[in-house]
Amino acid sequence: MTSVTQRNSGLVQRRTEASRGDRERAAEGQTEEREEQEDEDRAGDKEARLTLMEEVLLLGLKDREGYTSFWNDCISAGLRGCMLIELAFRGRISLEAGGMRRKSLLARKVICKSDAPTGDVMLDEALKHIKETPTPETVQSWIELLSGETWNPLKLHFQLRNVRERLAKNLVEKGVLTTEKQNFLLFDMTTHPLTNNNIKQRLIKKVQEAVLDKWVKDPHRMDKRLLALIYLAHSSDVIENAFAPLLDDQYDLAMKRVRQLLDLDPEVEAIKPNANEILWAVVATFTK
Repeated sequence: MTSVTQRNSGLVQRRTEASRGDRERAAEGQTEEREEQEDEDRAGDKEARLTLMEEVLLLGLKDREGYTSFWNDCISAGLRGCMLIELAFRGRISLEAGGMRRKSLLARKVICKSDAPTGDVMLDEALKHIKETPTPETVQSWIELLSGETWNPLKLHFQLRNVRERLAKNLVEKGVLTTEKQNFLLFDMTTHPLTNNNIKQRLIKKVQEAVLDKWVKDPHRMDKRLLALIYLAHSSDVIENAFAPLLDDQYDLAMKRVRQLLDLDPEVEAIKPNANEILWAVVATFTK
């Protein structure tokens, strides 16, 4: 009788140990899954923290060389357009009221809604200019002034200098790029090669999916930041870099849908519910 009791006791003990082991293995598996998810979330957070300017620059940078094409003369104005949209998304600026006669987007002045710091040095610098200017300017004028493209010597101080280099340094701090020196015969140049390919690939995939698998005909159903990225990437002449890996049929379809967005009338889109007028004013600046 005693031996039977001992066998039963041993069996129960083994079952208890086995179930405890199962629970421990399950707990370990859940811990690993949580850690993987946290890693993905951290990566996603890092990508989400990229500004529009940084995303456009990242699309334009050559991965190994670490600089934008010498032939790209569009990206400078495009990055300034990104700044205005970024400030609008953050509730810092807007367009003046259209009035009864409904002035066009390109005729309306930019006004400062809030001068609260954004946490981004260049955005705060642009915001300071917009707030302190004696006479309000239009979106198109601000893109030119911030780019230094003005014949008025009294307005040259509005230019934001070394924008690409400063943005690249931001991306270095965020672990996306690194810093190197390259010799170009007559001079040395600081370059910023890609060091975190995952973030750039996610960015490229996001742009591709927006005009392929996740395409929606109505731009107002699209995420505003993603819509702005597509427009500004095109205006900055870097969207081809996002579509280069696509097959021919996919590339043709992606470009066709980008052209559909470019064919929209910003004046019509800007008066639709929940539209961001600064976004459409910047689009009008580059497409009209």
